[in-house]
Amino acid sequence: MIQLPSKNGLPVNLLAACFNSTSATYKFYWFLSIIQSIESGKTRILKRDLFSKMIANAWYTVNYFHVSFGKQDLIQVAIQVINENERIAIDEKHQVVFQRLSSTTNRITERTLWHFNKNVPHWFLSPWFSKNKNETDSQQVKRIYSQSKSFSEKCLYALYEDEIEINPEWKDYLMANARVLKDFCYWNLALFIQAKNPNVPGIPNKLIKPAVRGDLKSQRKDFWDIVINELGSVKCIYTDENLTVGNYAVEHFIPYNFVSHDLIWNLIPADKAFNSSKNDKLPPLERYFNKFFHLQKTAIEIVREKSPKNKFLEDYLTIFSDLDELKSLPEYVTKVKYMERIQPLITIASNNGFEFLHDKT
Repeated sequence: MIQLPSKNGLPVNLLAACFNSTSATYKFYWFLSIIQSIESGKTRILKRDLFSKMIANAWYTVNYFHVSFGKQDLIQVAIQVINENERIAIDEKHQVVFQRLSSTTNRITERTLWHFNKNVPHWFLSPWFSKNKNETDSQQVKRIYSQSKSFSEKCLYALYEDEIEINPEWKDYLMANARVLKDFCYWNLALFIQAKNPNVPGIPNKLIKPAVRGDLKSQRKDFWDIVINELGSVKCIYTDENLTVGNYAVEHFIPYNFVSHDLIWNLIPADKAFNSSKNDKLPPLERYFNKFFHLQKTAIEIVREKSPKNKFLEDYLTIFSDLDELKSLPEYVTKVKYMERIQPLITIASNNGFEFLHDKT
């Protein structure tokens, strides 16, 4: 567990308390956006810029990986609305999304961004300004705005109508510990989202868009080329086209957007043209699983014989206790083991919004 660094004279415990009893993601993304702004040298930060950063930080997770934040989450709802009003790619870079949202004149988008002002900026400061007896919520909010302007209780920032101002006493702490603070935020955000998506794999890998996706060159050269060289060619399980070395794509059977890994048990050679059109579609198992399984089983047998110390063989140990099972157990048993790994992931991915392939794809 990541803990916040302490500093004499600063109520770091109150900053940590901001994330107690969290029911939505907005606190995490609000604080991340503040840290990012401070890293760029800002101490007076426009609220709209922070709201835009919040959406930009969550854009890839929600749109590309289809991760659920919960039905009532403000950020997920906002992204759905913005998707309908802005032409932004689902896998667009963070900075591009931020620039677009911070400068757009679309009234629906602007209104959606400012919806966060109803709750986020002031309630984040509630650990410094606990509710008084007989005080209403609106009275507490008014008091938070008023007292924060003088940095009462050494609060993190002062609140104004259109911006916040970072407390000078906190500035050096936030700058010096920016990396740890972001790690703290992402760690707790991952725990929160994993609880909302208990069966979805690789949540930590789905919070930030990687600078570069893996190119699968090693999986091609050191695994599937061995198989295809031995057989001369293999048939694409989707198109029945003959695939030869140098003339195939390495394809994720269950989309990368869902599994967020490149393990060999989910990778197969496929027709290049088909792979380009498949995108993040799910393969109907009744149509493709048997072909997929037999190709994988054949590949394991060939690679074990030709390259017994091949590093990719270890990937299969999440399915089989050892690879001797493929010879010692009846085929229907090993097929069931493989299906037990694949089918739940397909079902969960479908429930999370991933679409199935159709014949016209």
